[in-house]
Amino acid sequence: MEVERLREVALKHALKNSIDHGGRALESAVLSKVFGELPELRKHARQVIEVVREVVGFVNSLTLEEQTRLARERYPELLEGVEEARPVERALPPLPNVEKYRVVRTRFAPNPDFYIHLGNARPALLSYEYAREYRGVFILRFEDTDPRIKRPLPEAYGAIKEDLKWLGISWDEEYVQSARMELYYGVARELIARGGAYVDLCGREEFRKLKLERRGCPHRDQRPEESLELFDKMLSGHFGEGEAVVRVKTDLALSDPSLIDWVAFRVVDTSKHPHPLTGDRYVVWPTYNFAAGVDDRLMGVTHILRGREHALNTLKQLYVYRALGWEYPEVINLGRLRLEGMILSKSKIKEVLRRSRRAGTDDPRFGTLRSLRRRGILPEVVREIVLEVGVKGTDATISWENVASLNRRRVDPVAPRIMAVFDPVRVVIRGVPRDPSLRTLRLDYHPTNASLGSRTIDLGREEAVELFVSREDLHLLKERGALRLMEFCNISLESESGDRVETRFTGTELEIARKAGLKLVQWVPVRDHVRLDVLKPEGLGLRTLRGLAEASLVGFGPGTLVQLVRVGFVKLEDVYAKERKVKAVYAHD
Repeated sequence: MEVERLREVALKHALKNSIDHGGRALESAVLSKVFGELPELRKHARQVIEVVREVVGFVNSLTLEEQTRLARERYPELLEGVEEARPVERALPPLPNVEKYRVVRTRFAPNPDFYIHLGNARPALLSYEYAREYRGVFILRFEDTDPRIKRPLPEAYGAIKEDLKWLGISWDEEYVQSARMELYYGVARELIARGGAYVDLCGREEFRKLKLERRGCPHRDQRPEESLELFDKMLSGHFGEGEAVVRVKTDLALSDPSLIDWVAFRVVDTSKHPHPLTGDRYVVWPTYNFAAGVDDRLMGVTHILRGREHALNTLKQLYVYRALGWEYPEVINLGRLRLEGMILSKSKIKEVLRRSRRAGTDDPRFGTLRSLRRRGILPEVVREIVLEVGVKGTDATISWENVASLNRRRVDPVAPRIMAVFDPVRVVIRGVPRDPSLRTLRLDYHPTNASLGSRTIDLGREEAVELFVSREDLHLLKERGALRLMEFCNISLESESGDRVETRFTGTELEIARKAGLKLVQWVPVRDHVRLDVLKPEGLGLRTLRGLAEASLVGFGPGTLVQLVRVGFVKLEDVYAKERKVKAVYAHD
C-alpha cells in the first residue's frame, strides 16, 4: 500500500469536507470519499482508518482561513464556487458615547516597576484595538512617579516596549511621567489657587484621627496663598519625608475614609531613593491618582480601559476634574484576568526572585509575557484569549490547558517532529538485515507538512543495531514481549540486564504490529545522538528532564518550537553543535 498516495487523497477530501462544513472535517465522511477514490485499499481498511484519522486531526487543528489557504495552494479545484474563508475576528462592543469625540484616544499606562503579564496585556490589547477600530490614537505612558515604594526598574521601560511589539501593538505617542514633573507642579498650583487642594503639615496619625472623626485638619481652611507658599517650600527641599503633603479637598462626610482629602503630592528623599531616570533632581512627587488623572486630561484621552479595582481611583480623580472644570473621560472597568497554575502577582514573582537564584524574570512558572514567550506561546494566542474574554467587568480565569490547546492548534502543523528519550535504556537489536533501506532511514519531519523536509538516520552496518528508548517504555516491552519502534521495525524481547536489553528484529510491517497490539515508542540511535536538557514547570516547581535526542536537533536554531514525539512541544534555547548538546524549555503537550 502506498501510504503517501493515501495521505494525499485523504488530505484533499478532509480539506474539502472541512471547508464545506464551516471548518471541521468529519472522519467518516472523509473515509467514505477515500475508499470511493481508492477502492483497492479496502483490504487495508485498518491502516487506512489510522491514516485518515491522523490527516483529519491535522486539518481540524487549522483555522478555516488556514485550511482555505492550504487548499488553494495544493488543490485549487476544491474552491471553485466556494466563497473565500476569512479570519473570524471577535467583535468588540462599541465604545460608550463615542459620538461626543472628534478623535478616539486610548492609552496603556504601565508602571515600569516590573514586566507586564497576561493581566496587563488585556487593557493594552483592548485599548490598542479600539484605537485602530475608530482610527484614533493609542498612547503608551510610563507611570513612574514613585521612586521609593514602587521604584521603576531601568530595564523595564525597554522590556515593556519589546513585549508590546511582540503582541503586535504599536503606539502613536509615548510619554514618561518622570519627565513631566514641572507640568504637574503647574497644575498643582492652579488647583491650590482655586481652593481645590491645600498643603497639610499634620502628622500622619494626627490626620488619620481627624479623618475618622470626619473633621478637617487645621490647614484645610488656610488661604490658597498660604498653601502656595508652603508648596514652594516643599519644592525647595524645606520639608523632609512625611512633614508635608498636598491634599485634594473632598467631602469630609464621605463613607469611605480613603477618599477623604487624599494625597496628591508627597516628599521623597531622592538622595536616599534616587529615581533611575531623574536621580535626585526632584523631591516632591505626585501620587498615581494625581499624575494619571492630569495626564488623561492633558493627553486628551477619551476612553480609559482599566481594571475594576481602579473604580475608587476614578472617584478620587473626579475631585480634581471638578475643581479645574474638566470633563472626565469615559471609563470601562475590566475584571481581573487570571492564568490558572501560573504566578501573575508582581509581589509573588518578586518574592520568588528573591528566594531563588535559579529564577529569572522569564521563569516559565510566571505569567509574564516574557515567560509565555519563552515557553513558545505565540502572540496570536494571547490576542485570541484577550478578545475572547472581551471587555467584561467580571473576573475571568484562563486554564493553562486552554492556552496550550490554542497554541497547539497553531504550532502543530508547522513544528518539526523529533524523537527524544529520557532516562535512556540501551536496546540491542539482533537480526536486522543489512539492507540499506533498513540501515539508512529517511524520515519526514512532519507527516503532512512536506515543506519541513526530512532527515537521515544512519544505523550503521554492524551486526547488531543499538538504540536508546525511555526507561518508562521498558514495561511496554515486558508486557507484550515485543514493541514497535516508530518509523523503523518491530522487535521481540530476549533478555534484560540492568540498563541493557537484548531484542530481536521481527520485521517492518506496521500492520502486523497493529494486529498484535504492539505499542509504538520513540527511540534514538546510540551511534549518533545529542544530549538534551528540558526545563519543565511542574505546578509551581521546576524540573530539568535530561535525555537524548536525534542528532538532527542541532540543525535547528534557538527559538525553534519542536514537537518531541510522545513528549510534547519544547522551545529550543541553546544549541551547542560542537558539544552536541541542546537546552530547551517545555511548552505543553
